[in-house]
Amino acid sequence: MISPKLLIRLLQINWILVFHGLDKLVLSTPLFRPLRFFAYLSPNFWLRKKHAPRAVRIRRALEDLGPIFVKFGQALSTRPDLLAEDIAHELAKLQDDVPPFSGVEARKIIEHSLGKPIHESFNNFDETPLASASVAQVHTAKLLDGQDVVIKVIRPDIEKTIHNDVAIMYEIAKLAEKHWTLGKRLRPVDVVAEFEKTILDELDLIREGANASELRRNFENSDILYIPRIHWDWSRQKVLVMERIYGTPIGNIEQLRRENIDFKSLAERGVEIFFTQVLRDNFFHADMHPGNIFVTPNSTYIAIDFGIVGSLTTADQHYLANNLLAFFNRDYRRVAELHVESGWVPKSTRVDELESGIRAVCEPIFEKPISEISYGQLLLRLFQAARRFNAEVQPQLVLFQKTLLNIEGLGRELYPSLDLWQTAKPYLENWFKQQVGPKATLKKVRKHLPEFADQLPEIPGLAHQTLKKAVDGELELQWKSKQLEEIQLQLQRNQQKSIYAIVGGSFMICAAILLGLSHQLPASSPQSSIVWAAGGFGGIFLLLSLKP
Repeated sequence: MISPKLLIRLLQINWILVFHGLDKLVLSTPLFRPLRFFAYLSPNFWLRKKHAPRAVRIRRALEDLGPIFVKFGQALSTRPDLLAEDIAHELAKLQDDVPPFSGVEARKIIEHSLGKPIHESFNNFDETPLASASVAQVHTAKLLDGQDVVIKVIRPDIEKTIHNDVAIMYEIAKLAEKHWTLGKRLRPVDVVAEFEKTILDELDLIREGANASELRRNFENSDILYIPRIHWDWSRQKVLVMERIYGTPIGNIEQLRRENIDFKSLAERGVEIFFTQVLRDNFFHADMHPGNIFVTPNSTYIAIDFGIVGSLTTADQHYLANNLLAFFNRDYRRVAELHVESGWVPKSTRVDELESGIRAVCEPIFEKPISEISYGQLLLRLFQAARRFNAEVQPQLVLFQKTLLNIEGLGRELYPSLDLWQTAKPYLENWFKQQVGPKATLKKVRKHLPEFADQLPEIPGLAHQTLKKAVDGELELQWKSKQLEEIQLQLQRNQQKSIYAIVGGSFMICAAILLGLSHQLPASSPQSSIVWAAGGFGGIFLLLSLKP
């Protein structure tokens, strides 16, 4: 049952949807279509903003619904399998624009988390926030030894707000899954569950700090990327203390130009950083929008905000790298084969049809000049084209595609003629050299040598047991197949139906014979009751045999 608070929130959501003219989208669904005429009775129907495109109205509605819906819209903008292209493009414009909460309240949260007054840990704590977002805000301070730090503080009561809004999202998703024609394939409930996990993870700043520490280790002593140090002694679940960094926001092109930054080199470094994280480290910063990146005077990138990171399995790395190489070489047949082999599309998919679909998307784009080709957008179009082949979207690949879009967009803003393929190709080829060949094989053997050494003494015993069972005729081969199990189950159902039909027919025949022999008997006699009972049982069993 929906609580009164959720009901009030649902009414507020309804008001906002009507105000932005989105009631037509809701009332066009099979569930609400019978109620569409009641919309004319609402004053908001006549006051709403008109003429704006559908995608713009959806973005404005999400902004009015609050920060949690804004973050949900940002998450949806990376799911081209779920949204039309115009909506995905518009939702990508959503920004966290949330008023800061009181600096006094931030001080209380810090003191409660650390268990002592703030002056015992920090000097010069600034109650005016440096930045404010939907989940947390940042304040500046100094450690007692004089080091400059920033303190990230989780918003008060944000967890309750998240749970309330996510509960409403679940209700809407359940309705969509039940009444939307694409609901079963796109699984909106799973989409909300994925979003819930992501946003709740952002509430744990210890997790974010751990992500930052791993990235810092991976790029230790690097001159292309710097990750600020986490001060663990003062960090808690709701408070994260890290080194304060100084640099120019990467979106401030004019300031970078005044600093004589080489834009071509800077753009290529961004691509290098991304593919190094993905291929070498298998751990990448998945929220690299302009607000999270700064640049030093010597062109070193500085990254902040590590709440969202991505990683790939070895199999995903292999298929992704192969796909990118085949894709850049315009080998569409290989791209289609890899999609089927990896399980990204059903095994029953015809490779030639998938190849044709991929070619139809890629060829018009590849005919453009290099400066006009967006490989991130090309991947997005491929995701959309895969809809008709019932492609299963891999969450980790969605993060990859989102981050590639961010990196390419940044690179093109810095250096419009950036050739992503020529920049990324050396890293892909180097990765393949490390994965294939004698050196790679030797490296894998060395890696698994301790495991082999542990298992080696058991091999003779296991071999002896297997051979003994084979000699004694006790060796059995167990083979399970989902298709065979379904066939077996269907045969059992058919057999059961046949039995019901035979039993039902037998009762009906017996009833008919008894009726023929006892037609002169009174209706109240025991023989007549037996006839009706036999006929009734026969009818029941025949109905059971017809049950699907």
